Amino acid sequence: MEAAILFVLVLGLLFLGVPVAVSLGLSSIIIIAFFSADSMSSVALQLFTASQNYTLLAIPFFILASAFMSTGGVARRIIRFAIATVGHFRGGLAMASVMACMLFAALSGSSPATVVAIGTIAIAGMRQVGYSKDFAAGIIANAGTLGILIPPSIVMVVYSAATDVSVGRMFLAGVVPGLVAGLMLMAAIYVLARIRNLPAEEWKGFGEILAGGKEAGWGLFLIIIILGGIYGGVFTPTEAAAVAAVYAFFVALFVYRDMGPLKGVRWIQDTDSKRARVGFSALVYALAFFFVFMILSFFVTAEWEGVTAGGRALVGLVLSLAIMVAYAVWRDRESNPFNIPGYVVAGLPIWGRNVALMGRNFLRMFFNEDTRKVMTDASKTTIMLMFIIVNALLFAHVLTSERIPDAITELMIGYGFNWFTFLIAVNLLLLLGGQFMEPSGLLLIVAPVVFPIAMELGVDPVHLGIIMVVNMEIGMITPPIGLNLFVTSGITGMSLIQVVRAAAPFVAVLFAFLILVTYVPVLSTWLPYSLMGPEIVTR
Repeated sequence: MEAAILFVLVLGLLFLGVPVAVSLGLSSIIIIAFFSADSMSSVALQLFTASQNYTLLAIPFFILASAFMSTGGVARRIIRFAIATVGHFRGGLAMASVMACMLFAALSGSSPATVVAIGTIAIAGMRQVGYSKDFAAGIIANAGTLGILIPPSIVMVVYSAATDVSVGRMFLAGVVPGLVAGLMLMAAIYVLARIRNLPAEEWKGFGEILAGGKEAGWGLFLIIIILGGIYGGVFTPTEAAAVAAVYAFFVALFVYRDMGPLKGVRWIQDTDSKRARVGFSALVYALAFFFVFMILSFFVTAEWEGVTAGGRALVGLVLSLAIMVAYAVWRDRESNPFNIPGYVVAGLPIWGRNVALMGRNFLRMFFNEDTRKVMTDASKTTIMLMFIIVNALLFAHVLTSERIPDAITELMIGYGFNWFTFLIAVNLLLLLGGQFMEPSGLLLIVAPVVFPIAMELGVDPVHLGIIMVVNMEIGMITPPIGLNLFVTSGITGMSLIQVVRAAAPFVAVLFAFLILVTYVPVLSTWLPYSLMGPEIVTR
């Protein structure tokens, strides 16, 4: 009886247009006040407990990192690298857009942020070379959904908080499915490109790939920091999110300088001599390589006996010096290894000028208009999302205290459900709900109900999480509440109906991918369990 009243209250309030968070919280309070043996003090206790959840602390930091990366010009550099890599295929610009979405997804953890950052640039580029507006919009709307599948993913953090499944295992579980989904979209684009005779970009050689990778490298290195740091045992996912936010701030304002008081100020000026430029760049590459080598070698050799920090530093120093010499000789054929110190000395004024410039503007970096706007936008998103999550966790508490999941489990098992038919039911439920609700809110409503049933039927908890995330992906591109549809409509000026029609052919690809992920669990479980062992769930 209480279960029926609870779900009727939630659905009724939602259809009346009440915000999701208020619908969940108000329905839960009414059930506790009038129908439950639980006391009202449990409401305050649950709200306090939810707000103290350490796992959920990762969400505001990932949102902040995403905001800096979206604003800081990283997307433009990633698109250049993607075009250099796959742009020469038929339909290559569209395929490059998918690849760029995959790379940016690994930085942002957010689907709408991926659509805005990549779509704003990629759709205009596709239109210029002859792609139809519908085709370009459909590509971006669908590829942007990879933002919540490829780690780090805010939705995965929410699932982990709701079910106590390891965030680290969930992040690893999204790697293979994310790559498969991206490749399936790219394969579909290639087939359509052959049919429609879509253009291919000119092959610019491996030099352009290296140049694009170099330009995007500072942004893409965030992937190594997050995933490498987590699985190298350096920090937890929550700490990784905090490090990501600080690193994104540093890259956007100090390195790329696409925002803030140094916006548009180049590190190297036209007045600098060739000798100074070569020396400065050679030292930059040497220092960058040394930094990357020390981090990666720590992850690789963490379990090796006899490997010390001093030994790794010595090897890294030798390799860095070799790279510095090789770069200088390559850039200036008249140089030789013996006059490299002269090049480095010639580049010191460039270092001095930039360090002095950053020192004078250091405080302004934190308080300028661009930084305030990014912080404000990230705060608004965080408050909205956390308000939904806290109320959804209160809703989950009511479900648990009233033993509603247990009753549903007994009912489904009594009707002869097995893991195969149960997953069909879960997919149908999530696909329907995803059309009307925001992913995190829907996941927090459904996960506490279906998780105990899945455990009883032998469904792997990590596999279940990936299934739910993929369903959330599809929900973001299906009307009437598909968030990616609205975002794509906003950046293209197309009506919602036009965007829905444009996205429909590629939604079919994601449906096929959903079936594949649902019934081939090894896609989700192989990588996390190979590296971290199986997830242990206490029933």
